[in-house]
Amino acid sequence: MSPTILIVDDDSETAELRSVVLGAAGHSVETLGSSVQAMDQLERTRPDLLIVDIMMPELDGFEVCRRLKRNPKTSSIPVIFHSASHREEDEELGLQLGAVDYLAKPMAPALILARIASQISLQEASARLQNSNALLAESVREKTAELARMQDALIMTMGLMAEARDSDAARHIKVTQQIALLLAKRMQEKGMHRQLLSDEYLAALFKTIPLHDVGKLGLPDQVLFKQGKLEPDEYALMRQHPRLGLEIILSVEEFLGKPHLFLRIAKELAYSHQERWDGRGYPLGLAGAEIPLAARIMAVADVYDALCSERPYKPAFPHAEAVQLILEGAGSQFDPTIIALF
Repeated sequence: MSPTILIVDDDSETAELRSVVLGAAGHSVETLGSSVQAMDQLERTRPDLLIVDIMMPELDGFEVCRRLKRNPKTSSIPVIFHSASHREEDEELGLQLGAVDYLAKPMAPALILARIASQISLQEASARLQNSNALLAESVREKTAELARMQDALIMTMGLMAEARDSDAARHIKVTQQIALLLAKRMQEKGMHRQLLSDEYLAALFKTIPLHDVGKLGLPDQVLFKQGKLEPDEYALMRQHPRLGLEIILSVEEFLGKPHLFLRIAKELAYSHQERWDGRGYPLGLAGAEIPLAARIMAVADVYDALCSERPYKPAFPHAEAVQLILEGAGSQFDPTIIALF
């Protein structure tokens, strides 16, 4: 498709001459004798290039250029001034206003064609670059989304492996994700922990929930799959899973070679979700605000779903009874500010 050029010049003979020269070179050319009419037309259609005379009635070329560059709809139209003025200050002003070139009258047709061809080539190259950038950006978005889906799938897989002794593991992960996210969102809405609970933090928290018990991958089968209450030595082994989980995630962090919010929250969940508000939890016996916020939120979601789920050693509690037990744990097992929202 041939480039379109709009010539605006109140000297009809000059405009016609330029039209013939440019048309012979393969350009699609339109001429207008009124700058006001040209401004109206440029609001509706966009030529590849505008050639405008400076000295015209109504609006001079400088004012035409000013208005075009102020309007987002027309600011990208390349403008070339064509004038009988040979004053350097006029050329300087034209370029300052955003024109791409300044052609003084008279000028040999061959030189005019060369200067215009140069600008057309620049515009075509710019368009190709913009199109290439748009395609690249779309490709990056697609690849980023694909990597995010793969990340979610791998996290879920590791979580399911860690919950292997529970045939209802997938449901447990989804339930604890939703409860933890709802609690975190409510805290965010209330302005609690304002510096921490950003949207990015909430998204990372949701994704890392499946990894809270990843340390169970390192426990022996006789502990993981036992159908009944654990003996003291078996329970001692079970209490090792936070440390094992931390070691797994630290290995991932070492492989990546740099810290990441996602991994920081994953470490907090894996290592600290068995801590208690009163300091009687494990593995470190942390108390109160010493326990990372993600782990405090996770503890509530994890215990609630455990209460509502059937186990070999206990029946499932009804919702109301599970809620009552959670409320009774405020200030001892759980962060009372989180329970107030629960």
